[in-house]
Amino acid sequence: MTGSRLAVQIATALRRERENQQLTQQALAELAGLSQGTLANLEKGHRLPSLGLVERVFEALELQLAVRVEPLDAHLDDRLAELAARPLADRIEDLPLDRVQRALGDLPYLLTGSTAAILQGAPVPADGIEIAVRWRDSGAFTRWLISVYAQRWNARWSEWGGLHVEPEEPGEHRWLTRYGEIRAMMCDELPEPIEIRHGERTYRVVPLVEVELSDPRSAELLRRYRSRSAG
Repeated sequence: MTGSRLAVQIATALRRERENQQLTQQALAELAGLSQGTLANLEKGHRLPSLGLVERVFEALELQLAVRVEPLDAHLDDRLAELAARPLADRIEDLPLDRVQRALGDLPYLLTGSTAAILQGAPVPADGIEIAVRWRDSGAFTRWLISVYAQRWNARWSEWGGLHVEPEEPGEHRWLTRYGEIRAMMCDELPEPIEIRHGERTYRVVPLVEVELSDPRSAELLRRYRSRSAG
C-alpha cells in the first residue's frame, strides 16, 4: 500500500505532533528506540507502516491513535481547506523546487500538474515535483535520473524499483530520487509557458488552463475546491 491515503495521514499527523513538541527526528527516534532513518521514512508517507511501529512512535510522544470512518474523499475537503488557509509562500516552501531546478540544469522542461497549479495560487496537494519533458530529450532526462539514483514506481509490486528508469520503458512516469518524487509528463512538444515569480525566483510553468486539460488529477482537485468554495 505504498503512498496510500492512510500512510500520508499517519505521516502528516506524526510530523505535526513531533513539531508541536519541538522534537527533532533524531530526538523522537531515540525516545521510540528507532533509527532516525526509520522515522524519516515514516514521515515521508511513501509506505503504510505496521500498526506496531506506529503505536510505538506515538507512545513515545505520549499519544495514541484513534480510528474513525468518514464518507469517501471527505479528507480531500479538509486538506484543500487546510492548504487554502496557508500562505502561498509557505506552500511553495514545502516543495524542494529550488534544489530540483538547480539539479535539472539545462534540461528543457516546464513545471506542470499540481506543481504548476500551486505556483499559480491553487490550494492543491502535491506528492512531488511534476515536470513536462519532450520525448526528444528523454536521453538527457534518463542520464539525469541515473545521476540522482532514481527508482521507478513499480505498480505491479506497489513499490519503488525493479524497473528500468528510461521513460521509453513500460511503466508510470514516476521516480523516487534524492530530491523526493519526480513525475513527468512526456510530450512531443512543450506547451507555451508562462513565467511566475515568487520572491527571488522565476518559474516557467504550464498555464493553469492547460494543466486542467492535460492533468485529470489536478483538474478534479481544482473543481472540487471551487465547488466547495462556492458552496
